Amino acid sequence: LGPKGPQQQQQQQQQQQQQQPAAAATPTSLYNVGDPTGFDSFSRRSDVAKMVNMPVGEAQRPFRRTVYSHDDWKKHRSQDRFFFYLLSIFRSGVYKNLYREVAATVVVAAFVLGWNVLAGGYTDFNGVEHAAILDNVSKIGVPLSVFSLTSPSLGLLLVFRTNSAYQRWDEARKNWGMNINHTRDLVRMANCYYDSTYVTDQQRADDLNHVALCTWAFVRAMKRHLSPEEEDEAAFQVELREKLPPQQAEMIIAAAHRPNRALQDLSYAIDDLPMHFIRKNEIHRAATIFEDNLGSSERILTSPVPLFYSRHLTRYLGIWLLFLPLGLYDIFSSSWNHIAMLPATAIISTMLFGIEEIGTQLEEPFTVLPMQAFCDKIYNWCMEIVSWAPGDNGRPMKWQIEQQWGNSNGATGSGAQGDYNTFETSAAQPPQLQPVQPPQQKQPVDLNAQWAAASKGISSQ
Repeated sequence: LGPKGPQQQQQQQQQQQQQQPAAAATPTSLYNVGDPTGFDSFSRRSDVAKMVNMPVGEAQRPFRRTVYSHDDWKKHRSQDRFFFYLLSIFRSGVYKNLYREVAATVVVAAFVLGWNVLAGGYTDFNGVEHAAILDNVSKIGVPLSVFSLTSPSLGLLLVFRTNSAYQRWDEARKNWGMNINHTRDLVRMANCYYDSTYVTDQQRADDLNHVALCTWAFVRAMKRHLSPEEEDEAAFQVELREKLPPQQAEMIIAAAHRPNRALQDLSYAIDDLPMHFIRKNEIHRAATIFEDNLGSSERILTSPVPLFYSRHLTRYLGIWLLFLPLGLYDIFSSSWNHIAMLPATAIISTMLFGIEEIGTQLEEPFTVLPMQAFCDKIYNWCMEIVSWAPGDNGRPMKWQIEQQWGNSNGATGSGAQGDYNTFETSAAQPPQLQPVQPPQQKQPVDLNAQWAAASKGISSQ
């Protein structure tokens, strides 16, 4: 068959693009220009004008994957933060998720208010008091002491819920911190321990590049393993096919447990490096930590806070807040027809439901952690580390000096300097390596002969 024409090549490329999965859809932009850190924080009027999509529910989680910089920390410590947070309360993602629960408590409060107005009388807008409309019905209410007695136990349940959720988030973040640390450590050791004696520069670069790619492939597979399929599957396949050799990428994609397959490839790459086995063992120890981090993350993902605890807390909190208007009615007798009970109920419900909502959102931490940003940084750092070579900082290693001096002597047959100047050293001649003189061996001492000679001298005297 002859070579394909331009049209045939173009058709083949189009078919290949159609067969490949489409890249993951870019998350919906919250602002027309540059998303600030946290869509419900530090939102001025100019920011509000840019808002085009207000996320609700699960759609909020991608916008919470914040990675702070120095500028973000300055805003975080701002003396005006209280004003910004209060002004943005109606744009808060946490509170937007609670409108059903808060609305239910306000409806109950309105029902209690209306019932007691009908059963106990009311005051019109002119301040004139009127008798009860329903004479045969009594007002409803419970003593506030009921809620005072139960509030400490509710507080303990909420504190434990939020603390346990934060501990899960903190452990997940530490797992990824360990991944970041040990990926750099592994690639650094591979670069430093690599024995270039019997390999070419091209082979060395290829081996280390393969180790760096396998290291990145593991953390990227771990990120996909901990992310929802509909969010990350297409992007995961595209990234692997772009960065890895075709067969390796397909093997990882087809594996039942992709992080295990990627870690196995990394182990093969480490074991294939030319270096002493003790040094290989040190690098393998760094790779073993990846397995520990993966297992810890899987435990967090598959094991929630015991369901009977979280369900009991939800029921307890819901019942407590739904009955709270019955205890608040008499407290607001000084307001017109006890009307202040309605906003008070709404505020209390929002604050307490918000604590429970925060615990629920933190319980599964991986979809709010910036794992993609972690993977991208790991890729950039690993590829940068393997691009460095011994002696590229202008200070050659001792073995490089000896090797270059030996090669130049072998080539010229004299004391010519050879390629030593390629290391940009200031010395006119390479240092003369003085041979180490072995210590003189002493003759073993015959203690028996010494004692015999001493005894003879004593007897002669």
